[in-house]
Amino acid sequence: VQLQASGGGLVQAGGSLRLSCVASGMSSSRHVMSWFRQAPGKEREFVSAHHWSGGRTFYTDSVKGRFTISRDNGKNTVYLQMDSLKPEDTAVYYCAAQAGIILSSIRNYRHYDNWGQGTQVTVSS
Repeated sequence: VQLQASGGGLVQAGGSLRLSCVASGMSSSRHVMSWFRQAPGKEREFVSAHHWSGGRTFYTDSVKGRFTISRDNGKNTVYLQMDSLKPEDTAVYYCAAQAGIILSSIRNYRHYDNWGQGTQVTVSS
């Protein structure tokens, strides 16, 4: 599985960005597709996930109501729409994909084998 993330950039606080992650090499769409982020000196943290079964979505509390994850299986692409961005959202954002992951592990980056290269998001105050 190869993942290609894009869409990062520099934006002022309150602005919006949309990240995209295109997947290739997946034998089926039965993967959880997720976004994580990592700020300098900090551990990689969960942001959002889209489950293949029923399209269930998950968010970390700090982005609820501001970020929206969506998925286009026909294009093998997952999106992260980020609105009302804050300086504390500044990080490198990574997309990840994993098949067969249980719900209780979705938020743990250690349970993902497939990662994109990361895209920088910088929010200025």
